[in-house]
Amino acid sequence: MTDDADLKRFERLALPHLDAAYNLARWLTRNDSDADDVVQEAVLRALRYFAAFRGDNARAWLLQIVRNTCFSWLAENRPAVIVPLDEDDARWRDQPAPACDEPHARVLRGADRARINAALAALPVAYREVIVLRELEDLSYRDIATIADLPVGTVMSRLARGRALLRVALDPDAKPRPRAVGAGRHDCQP
Repeated sequence: MTDDADLKRFERLALPHLDAAYNLARWLTRNDSDADDVVQEAVLRALRYFAAFRGDNARAWLLQIVRNTCFSWLAENRPAVIVPLDEDDARWRDQPAPACDEPHARVLRGADRARINAALAALPVAYREVIVLRELEDLSYRDIATIADLPVGTVMSRLARGRALLRVALDPDAKPRPRAVGAGRHDCQP
């Protein structure tokens, strides 16, 4: 395959996912300008190695490169901000978030969005990452596992824990949701 053919293939398969790449970088770096830098570097890396790409999921492949580039960039440029993947590290809970109809409805929606963004931004990076990939980018558990280099079970448990932390952040008085035991099972006799 010629270089021109690789470039056209890259444009067709990878470039449509630039919004998702920026979104992930934005939530991991917490800064628009830094996210631009990370995505630019990640796209250059992706282009450099695209001839070796043989998969069928360019989105997951590109987001994995963005994630790895992001963590490398953070280690280089903000070593004090690197977050250990310690899930109980409470110091990140107080970090600020990144910054249609009738006016009062718009204001309420904006306030809700700001509260959700603040709660999401305050999550430890391990949870924020999987929630952004699942809820904002609508990726499958398997794709998230590939991108984050985690077992699918870990992705599922981080999503559950992250969602629980979001629920508490958005409503501190909320009680944990009860879980039905054996719900949907028809093979059990009462």
